[in-house]
Amino acid sequence: MTKEERYTKLQEIIKPYLPEDSRLEAIKPESHLINELNINSANLVDIVLDVEDAFDITLENEDMDEMQTVGDAMKIIESKLK
Repeated sequence: MTKEERYTKLQEIIKPYLPEDSRLEAIKPESHLINELNINSANLVDIVLDVEDAFDITLENEDMDEMQTVGDAMKIIESKLK
């Protein structure tokens, strides 16, 4: 799976948790998950669980704390897949 495919997969994971007035195009690497995409903390946990399942990785509490933006999530996913 290429980096672009992983990014697309991450967008698809995040999309269902966006508020109804948000679009997929709003998900950019620099987008802050809570402040810009308006994802609440409960949904953030769901996203983490979905990421773990989709990429067959395990995220630690420290990883979740570092996952502020979509780009942060990508970096964590990339590091876990190595």
